[in-house]
Amino acid sequence: MTVKEKQSRLLPLFKHLTSLTRDQLPVGLRDDRLKDVGHLPRGTLFSLFHAKHLEEATHLYEILYGAKDFDDLMHLLEQARNTVNEGMFVYAATVAVLHRDDCRGVTVPPIEEVFPDRFIPVETIRHADKEAAAHPDKDIVVEFEETGNILDPEYRLAYYREDVSINRHHWHWHIVYPATWRPEFMHKEKDRKGELFYYMHQQMCARYDCERLSNGMHRMFPFNDFHEELEGYSPHLTSLISGLNYGTRPDGLKLHDLHDVTIQDMERWRERIHDAIDLKMVHDHHGKEVAVDDEHGIDILGALVESSHESVNQGFYGSLHNWGHVLTARAHDPEGKFHENPGVMSDTSTSLRDPIFYRWHRTLDNLFQEYKESLSPYTKEELSFPGVEVLSATVKAKTDNVIITSMVESELELTHGINFGTDHSVKVKYNHLDHESFSYQIKVENTSGSTKHATVRVFLAPKYDELGNLLHPNDQRRLCIELDKFHKELKAGKNEITRNSVDSSVTISTLHTFDELESGVGVNENADEYCSCGWPKNMLVPRGNNKGMTFELFVMLTDWEHDNVGGKGSDNHMCDDAVSYCGAKDSKYPDKKPMGFPFDRRIDAHDIEEFLTPNMALTDVKIKFEG
Repeated sequence: MTVKEKQSRLLPLFKHLTSLTRDQLPVGLRDDRLKDVGHLPRGTLFSLFHAKHLEEATHLYEILYGAKDFDDLMHLLEQARNTVNEGMFVYAATVAVLHRDDCRGVTVPPIEEVFPDRFIPVETIRHADKEAAAHPDKDIVVEFEETGNILDPEYRLAYYREDVSINRHHWHWHIVYPATWRPEFMHKEKDRKGELFYYMHQQMCARYDCERLSNGMHRMFPFNDFHEELEGYSPHLTSLISGLNYGTRPDGLKLHDLHDVTIQDMERWRERIHDAIDLKMVHDHHGKEVAVDDEHGIDILGALVESSHESVNQGFYGSLHNWGHVLTARAHDPEGKFHENPGVMSDTSTSLRDPIFYRWHRTLDNLFQEYKESLSPYTKEELSFPGVEVLSATVKAKTDNVIITSMVESELELTHGINFGTDHSVKVKYNHLDHESFSYQIKVENTSGSTKHATVRVFLAPKYDELGNLLHPNDQRRLCIELDKFHKELKAGKNEITRNSVDSSVTISTLHTFDELESGVGVNENADEYCSCGWPKNMLVPRGNNKGMTFELFVMLTDWEHDNVGGKGSDNHMCDDAVSYCGAKDSKYPDKKPMGFPFDRRIDAHDIEEFLTPNMALTDVKIKFEG
């Protein structure tokens, strides 16, 4: 069976899931393998962060993953669609399809087309519904309606938090790295999974602070006090499967104990993780001491904080990250007495919309940084690449070292996710941030007399803080966002490296819409669906401001012979897309260095010039927002 044939069989299962009835396929008619699923009711919101939801979802994706062949998988998927919770079905089906060898090249449609109600304000969807009903013989395009105004200072960042593409990225990353992934069952390892959890979310925090500075706002404050009053947030989203709006959190609410977790639990788990960092060791579930060392410590801590399957002791260190999401999502109705939907923090495809997401993840990142600060700073020897000197680094655009950003229009098709009772297209037109095309021109001299292989590392960071003061290198390092990382051969003598921003190792290369997948566009018999993981291209750089905000472009070349894990490129199915954030499927993470190197450890240098070595270059770059 060809990839195109498999694709055409799979796609209908993801259509109109918001219109399913709550009736379930009777147990007696189900495949025996599916008799123990369907506990979470249909018509309710599924949450990856809720332990009971995740337990059932894990059981389901392992059943689907274990199907005998593609026909057997389709049989199970068709029954599961009529049995389990709608959100759980999409999660489990996507995990299975993404990782099964007989589904290579098969692509699950974008989550924003499967569940548009998680991305588009309810007012806009109602407007679209009325227009479709009034003009059933026409294609409809409606305008995206605003979700707030300037009375809320945080609304200045709504364009970023509510961006369709970054919320899609977050949802998909948690598909690629399920917290409950069991290598012993799936027979595939997720290399450095705990460290990737740390690094991907650290980068999201850094990017958000860059965006705040671009808008003349202070960097975010962590959410350290579980008893403090919370800022409000109204998502203006409805859940079509439940008929209820996502919960709104008024200003001044506090977290409350839930049936499954208490505030005291959260404080106890956090203190135990602090102790583990201070003592440089954790206790596994047998009571054995496990060292939190320089090489594996961040991977161990990442698994502890997320509470993934790799956590050395879930019972003792708890589930700090996940329950933090659930507690904030239930703040408006902790006891469930009003039968309200949880807030957007309950879902990986919506949680980035809420300002509390970033404050919560800044708190978690502070834990990781506490560990990183305990490590010795990199020495000049560890940072250097003998025989290689970076002479200059330039951003090539319409104007050298100036990147223009702006708001551009896109459209989202709604009819695959929502049944409007028409055969015509119903779309939403919305604005999102984007930037002009640019490239890097890096001039390097190799004085070793022989060919060298280098890893080129490119970062960007704001130069000044919110008060206009020059950032100290140790503060600036936490604002460094990775733009690219790639391998380059250097001949003896002078070299000029050119690299386009579209080839970034952090961004997704291609994303096909539902219509494109139905028509066969982009179907490749040798492709790998893993390519749909990655940060969105349009959000690669921060917005900047109208005057032109000054950032520093940092370029560093390291010895690829020391960085390379071996075997890169040996797997013809491995997708090199966005490896910095998503790793390499079924392979080792393709870089031996710690993620974020060289900015993952404290910098004791008084200024950035003291930190630099000859294999590095620093260039002032202005980002100017035209909008």
